[in-house]
Amino acid sequence: MNSIDKLIKIFSEFPGIGPKQARRFVYFLINKNESYIDELKKEITELRKNVVSCADCKRFFLAKRDDQVLCSICSDKNRDNSILMIASRDIDLENIEKGHSYNGKYFVLGGLVPILDKNPEQRIRLKELLALVSRMSDKGLKEIILGLDANSEAEYTGNILKSSLSPITEKYSIKISELGRGLSTGTELEYSDPETIKNALKNRS
Repeated sequence: MNSIDKLIKIFSEFPGIGPKQARRFVYFLINKNESYIDELKKEITELRKNVVSCADCKRFFLAKRDDQVLCSICSDKNRDNSILMIASRDIDLENIEKGHSYNGKYFVLGGLVPILDKNPEQRIRLKELLALVSRMSDKGLKEIILGLDANSEAEYTGNILKSSLSPITEKYSIKISELGRGLSTGTELEYSDPETIKNALKNRS
């Protein structure tokens, strides 16, 4: 496999990118000058060096200090600690934040569990979620919102989460709610506009 084919294969692994689009990316880079390529390599290296995973919510963020372990949301004392929203991906969390309609805490699962998959802990951060909910329960957690996509895979993941969380939620009388109407079936949060997300939060049940 030559360099062109290797790069096409790499770009094809990007979300939403097929072989044709990947090939366009490769030939776009071929036609750029050396300074552009050097800048791209530099930024990718810096990204890997400076981006860390938040100790609590697990979202990726740019750390300003070497000892910074919490993102700006988890370290914000003005956020509501009685509500926790579970998102599947970082980009979903970012889209919800853009709407300015939610002021609680978050947890990023890192994906969804494929239907009929019997090993959810290998697909999502289930152990980390349970640990966070346990800590928050002792500090007054009242509600957990399943902020997942409106599709069958997300529904399957939601059922796993409800079952796994039930010992804690029943012990502390914590409500588990889901985003309400406003999100059409098949909708991904990544592509939902702020008003739609606002309505889904308002009508959660």
